[in-house]
Amino acid sequence: MAVILGIDPGSRRTGFGVIRLTGTRADYISSGVIRIPDTALPERLKVIFDGISEIISRYQPEEVAIENVFMAKSAGSALKLGQARGAAIVAAVSRGLPVAEYEARKVKQSVVGTGAATKIQVQHMVRTLLNLPGDPQEDAADALAVALCHAHTQKSLISAASAGKFRRGRLR
Repeated sequence: MAVILGIDPGSRRTGFGVIRLTGTRADYISSGVIRIPDTALPERLKVIFDGISEIISRYQPEEVAIENVFMAKSAGSALKLGQARGAAIVAAVSRGLPVAEYEARKVKQSVVGTGAATKIQVQHMVRTLLNLPGDPQEDAADALAVALCHAHTQKSLISAASAGKFRRGRLR
C-alpha cells in the first residue's frame, strides 16, 4: 500500500491530489487547489511551500509525483512556473520524500490513452478511474492524473522486474 501525492504546479493555482494504491487498485483520498494570492513572487512561492508542507503533514504520502514544465506563453511565465515547481519539490524533499517528474503528455497518455487529451477528458477519466461522484476541479483533476500516472508507472516497473525473473516458463 502506498499513498501518493500528485501535484500540478502553478504560480496562481497549484492543484494537489492524494490517492492510496493498494495492489492494482487506486483509491481517492483528497484533492484540491492551493490558491496563491496576487503578491510578489517570493510570497507566492512561500504559499506553495507552506501549502504542500501542510498537505504532506496531513496525508503522510510516501511518494510525490509532479508535472514537468512543458510549455509557457513566455520565458517569464516558464520561469515562474519552474519556480513554483521548485517550491513544491523542496517541500517534498525536505520531508525526505522521493519525487518523480512526468511530462504532461505522458500523464494524459497514462490516464486517458492519448497525450493530446483535453482537460475535460482528463477530468472525466480521473472521475471514472477513482469512482468519484463528480468531476474534480481542473487543477485538482490534473494533480490526481499525475498521481495516477505515477501509480501506473510504478505498477509497470514492478511487472517488468517480475517478468525478468522468468525465462521460458521457469524461475531463473
